[in-house]
Amino acid sequence: MNTRLHVGLLLFLAVGTVTVLAQRRRPAEAKDAWNYRDGSERVNMRGVANLTQVLDNWKFDIMSQVKGILQNDHQSVLPDYARIQPLSEALDDLYKEFNALKTRLGDLTEKFSAIETFIDEVKAKANRVNANGNASPNAPVPATVPRQSGRRVLKKATASSSSSSAAS
Repeated sequence: MNTRLHVGLLLFLAVGTVTVLAQRRRPAEAKDAWNYRDGSERVNMRGVANLTQVLDNWKFDIMSQVKGILQNDHQSVLPDYARIQPLSEALDDLYKEFNALKTRLGDLTEKFSAIETFIDEVKAKANRVNANGNASPNAPVPATVPRQSGRRVLKKATASSSSSSAAS
């Protein structure tokens, strides 16, 4: 039994010594960094260009396939967002807000179309006055637009008729 202990201890010391010696040699080897310039004049540039072309083609093919999958079969790649309740609710809220903004934009467009019509009429009237020769050609154009006396009331147009405005 005693000899087994001596053999085990001797084996342990041998492994420890080899490990320590190997650790001492590594820092010296680490100082010898790879010099990428060695042999650079022997590199076949045509082969490098071919490899680059192959990698570019692979990248294009992979990106095309990923794009096709995302456009045509996104359920196989992306998770089902309906199962994620908070995200689903947030998407619903975003959709509702977007539709409300679209409706509001339509209302504002209707209101501004009536104003644009009024401005076009005023400009046309000013052009007719200038064309009739009532004003001299060298006279400066007045800075303010002539306004009608009274209040102008705009009525909301129905879908079938154009917007109408009446002066009161």
